[in-house]
Amino acid sequence: MEQKIKGDKCGYCQGGEYLDAFGIPICELDVSRLVLFKEQSHPGRCIVAYQDHVSEIVDISDEERNRFFADVNLVAKALHLAFSPDKINYGAYGDTGCHLHVHLVPKYRDGYEWGGVFEMNPGKVTLSDEEYSAMIDKIKDALAKVQLESRT
Repeated sequence: MEQKIKGDKCGYCQGGEYLDAFGIPICELDVSRLVLFKEQSHPGRCIVAYQDHVSEIVDISDEERNRFFADVNLVAKALHLAFSPDKINYGAYGDTGCHLHVHLVPKYRDGYEWGGVFEMNPGKVTLSDEEYSAMIDKIKDALAKVQLESRT
């Protein structure tokens, strides 16, 4: 079995307190993991993080890149189904974290920051444990529906 590369103190690799600082794990996807971003000024905001600790898209094979973006696409479809945003913004950052990941940021015409670039962590909206749990369930249900539709 291939050894998975892990980053020291990387939330996506180590989980625990490092991930708890900003996100909540939702599920594993084909070649990535899905994380709910705790700051929810943009309802449904998630992160798709590649399964291995690599910094750049050029650090993975063409096949892995295509599978990674298929995961991003799957999550985008699920977010559209679950939350009906007017637009999803996609952000790929990592100046300090250096782990390949994409932020999916649902935007709503009557919502926070419509028409502008989103703040990375505005610190305006956090949810209760019950609300996070309900949001995660909604995303998982939508993922299951999208996956089922793609098989038929």
